[in-house]
Amino acid sequence: QVQLVESGGGLVQPGGSLRLSCAASGRSFSSDAMGWYRQAPGKQRELVAGISSGGTTKYADSVKGRFTISRDNAKNTVYLQMNSLKPEDTAVYLCTVREMYWGRGTQVTVSS
Repeated sequence: QVQLVESGGGLVQPGGSLRLSCAASGRSFSSDAMGWYRQAPGKQRELVAGISSGGTTKYADSVKGRFTISRDNAKNTVYLQMNSLKPEDTAVYLCTVREMYWGRGTQVTVSS
């Protein structure tokens, strides 16, 4: 059974940093694209960052230069390093594999 489990969320002040992790289990995902979405209250889910099996990355314009996605295929894990966080980054962050499998999400709150 495929499972994605996110961790690393929390409360951080504006300008701070967090590193999210998503551990996948059930099978190897080294050949699959993986990514992070976020959903804020009252808003649609949006793509934050994606990474292909070969390591090619893409980012939402709102996070370019601040967030970095990476993956460790040996650990079946994808990461999201978030720097210079802003209040508008507050959301539930969800991990996905090929937009077919989804984690339950981890809350990120940016507030002073």
